[in-house]
Amino acid sequence: MEEEYIWDIKVKNTPLLIKKCSHCDSDRFYCSEKFRMNSQKRNIDVWLIYRCAKCDNTYNITILSRTKPELINKDLYNQFSENNTGTAWKYAFSPEIRRKNNMNIDFGSVEYDIQHDGISVEDIVNLDGEIITFRIKCDFEFNARLSSIIRTCLKLSANQLDKLIEAGVISIPHSHSLKKHRVKDGDIVQVNKEKLKSGINRGMG
Repeated sequence: MEEEYIWDIKVKNTPLLIKKCSHCDSDRFYCSEKFRMNSQKRNIDVWLIYRCAKCDNTYNITILSRTKPELINKDLYNQFSENNTGTAWKYAFSPEIRRKNNMNIDFGSVEYDIQHDGISVEDIVNLDGEIITFRIKCDFEFNARLSSIIRTCLKLSANQLDKLIEAGVISIPHSHSLKKHRVKDGDIVQVNKEKLKSGINRGMG
């Protein structure tokens, strides 16, 4: 028998771009959430505009290059035209756009909140299920360590988490290395209640 809970990670801002500004001594650019579009000989170019965090100098990230208008989804075209914030965030976090533009991203600049039930390891001992499952919802990938999310949600110190992982109390499916794992939408964290009880009795919790 399993019980499942949701850890919903809500990012507060897009990540900064690490790039030396040509106009000042800053090396960080922020996403302006605005697009630039240019039409030339039946081709359309679309860029996402970044601005220097210090002097507001602009730097453009390529989204579409020399693309036929009929190949662009009408709704997406309108989103570009209207500077849709959600669309800008999607591209600001996109691994594909990051690779395409050879971007160096400061993921440490991303702030976030986690919406969760506040269930601690002590609470888990009193739940009904044998395996307690926590499913992660995360609209954007920003290189966050899964171990940090677990520590925050279950109110554990780094040492406590290490002991619980080693004892097989806390795990993730498919034998991933939990300590190295970066958060992705749909990630599953499982807590074995019986092993947790034994661990607490031995002073692990």
